[in-house]
Amino acid sequence: MKLAVPEIKPPDKTSSVLGKMFRQNIQTYAIILALIFIWVFFAFLTDGNYLRPQNFSNLFRQMTVTAFLAIGMVLVIVTGNIDLSVGKLAGFVSVVVAYFQASVWTKVLPDQALAAATLSVFVGIAVGALFGVMQGYIISFLNVPSFIVTLGGMFVLNGAILLVTQGKTIPANQPYFSVIAQGYLPVAAGWIMALLVVAYLYFNMFRSRQKKRAHGFALSSMYLDLALTTFFAILVVGYVYIVNQYNGVQIPVLLLAVTSVIISYMANNTRFGRYAYAISGNREAARLSGISIRNNVFFVFVLMGLLSGIAGVVLASYVGYGTIAAGQGYELDAIAAAILGGTSTLGGVGTVWGALIGAVIMSSLSNGLQLLNVAPSWQYLLKGLVLVLAVYADVTFKKRG
Repeated sequence: MKLAVPEIKPPDKTSSVLGKMFRQNIQTYAIILALIFIWVFFAFLTDGNYLRPQNFSNLFRQMTVTAFLAIGMVLVIVTGNIDLSVGKLAGFVSVVVAYFQASVWTKVLPDQALAAATLSVFVGIAVGALFGVMQGYIISFLNVPSFIVTLGGMFVLNGAILLVTQGKTIPANQPYFSVIAQGYLPVAAGWIMALLVVAYLYFNMFRSRQKKRAHGFALSSMYLDLALTTFFAILVVGYVYIVNQYNGVQIPVLLLAVTSVIISYMANNTRFGRYAYAISGNREAARLSGISIRNNVFFVFVLMGLLSGIAGVVLASYVGYGTIAAGQGYELDAIAAAILGGTSTLGGVGTVWGALIGAVIMSSLSNGLQLLNVAPSWQYLLKGLVLVLAVYADVTFKKRG
């Protein structure tokens, strides 16, 4: 008599891949769901005004300064450091740029608005990078903790802002310069850009699969890859469609997207980026394997300074003035955005794209509360609560992992 042997079915490969992907990226999916909830919540409270094209466009424009700082903050935190001076550095750059626009180029380059705007951009970026060099040197080669150095830098920059402004507001809304943060792409140019991005997404997906196959790596389901790529393509097309209903794709958002692609490539595909993640994972092992921790941390702070310079230029162009309060609180928003985006406070974990989502969340909260006329005091309280909850979630996920 033969016993019936139950048929054992092999596990569904696609479902197992999806399950693994979900477990590895649960924090990312959580913040995406949180962002969707915030948009739906404020849209309901404002009778749909929150998601109208004009406000949607303004929301993304407002987040650019924080986002520039946040993508640099990711690498700073990943290496086990912190930078408390980025907000004031962006503010200092903005008043320096405004001073050059209002008081220097008008005398040196009269009636040369385009040349003046171009030189102002280079001056702003150079100032930011130079301050990053100074702080990076003290932290890396003089072994002073980054918390102390950047806290001191914040006070120094606050004093420097008062010296440059002399307590007055400096105009920076000259022609061409204001286009940097207030300009738009033509509608047709926005659609062309969207089509190019979508084409690149599919090309990159197929190229990635081809490289994995050539090196003998296991391939995920083609349907899954196509679904994810199509999802991101829909996001790009949807974004361009909405902002084109107002004035078009915002130039500062385009600059942010290009910068994010460059920084993300550096973080994931260069020796500099790989070393930055390795340092915090195991500092002693990284040193023994030949990684120059000093040089790597130094260049991380130089990069942070350069991005702060870009943020300062965008800030001056967006506000149109250099003021004594320039950059106030941006360092907290940048740190919060990086942590909300999945950057671990313990170091070693974090992505540029996660920081961008975090920056959108911070901007979405501020924008929605402003539309509801909520007092600034309550806005600060809510932001602080969100930051604490994000850190708590990060620590909880690490313990369970």
